[in-house]
Amino acid sequence: MKILILGGAGMVGRKLAERLAGDGRLGGIPISRVVLHDIVMPAAPKGATFQVECLASDFSLPGGAERLVASRPDVIFHLAAIVSGEAEADFEKGYRINLDGTRMLFDAIRRIGDGYHPRVVFTSSIAVFGAPFPEAIGDEFFNTPLTSYGTQKTIGELLLADYTRKGFFDGIGIRLPTICVRPGLPNKAASGFFSNICREPLAGKEAVLPVSEEVRHWHASPRAAVGFLVHGATIDTAKVGPRRNLTMPGLSCTVGEQIEALRRVGGDKVVARIRRQPDPVIEKIVAGWPRNFDARRAVALGFRAEATFDEILKVHVEDELGGQIA
Repeated sequence: MKILILGGAGMVGRKLAERLAGDGRLGGIPISRVVLHDIVMPAAPKGATFQVECLASDFSLPGGAERLVASRPDVIFHLAAIVSGEAEADFEKGYRINLDGTRMLFDAIRRIGDGYHPRVVFTSSIAVFGAPFPEAIGDEFFNTPLTSYGTQKTIGELLLADYTRKGFFDGIGIRLPTICVRPGLPNKAASGFFSNICREPLAGKEAVLPVSEEVRHWHASPRAAVGFLVHGATIDTAKVGPRRNLTMPGLSCTVGEQIEALRRVGGDKVVARIRRQPDPVIEKIVAGWPRNFDARRAVALGFRAEATFDEILKVHVEDELGGQIA
């Protein structure tokens, strides 16, 4: 099996590559080759028993996507995107990367023809939904995004479904919750503070909270996100049917509930490292985001996430901190 990971230098891409290296196979089939691609050079996972190739380029430029799919990978994980805050701040870049790049990829696959029919796993976002929201957003709720990022992801979902319907590939769209706790340095995502207020205090550093503790959001861990992708790559899509974009399961909690979970896992000294500093720009963006979901379709199809925020924090401590809290 040959696999292509677009966005292979990103946090989820790296963790996916590490998972594949550890498993050595996908859906019971031995992996022979993995190509990791990003705008910057990705790092090969340690311990892989298969061939790994790392590439850096901009696949939204003419010819870029064609070169990446020329080897006919069996599974393509499309994780590449610029994040929500950056897409909102840089309108042109957001559409070029998040929309034009996606369509160029899909068209490059289509133009190969000759029976080529890979599984394409596309990472979408709960940003495809816009207010006003019901108490819990169900599988039948319509897409009315209120950000450029959400609009770009919505169009990507529609393209995925149409190209799948036409038989160009076998696609499945994974609407990720906000991934928390993200390891590494803060990024430009407007949602970054959800991770910052946990990651930094657990590492002995101060973190800024720019919104009210009453803000409620939908979360899953990086470990769960990788599980979603692997399951999406191996699921029997006949059971999914024509509606190929799924809202992933997750956990709905307030910032205040996050902080109380942090207190249970790390103690008062960790919580004391959070500094309140309201940011009207972030507050406005977050006000338009969904807060809770009823993801029963994805759950019925076998996708799984954490049940408590304590579990999410413990995943971070185990996977990133070696079980140690500063």
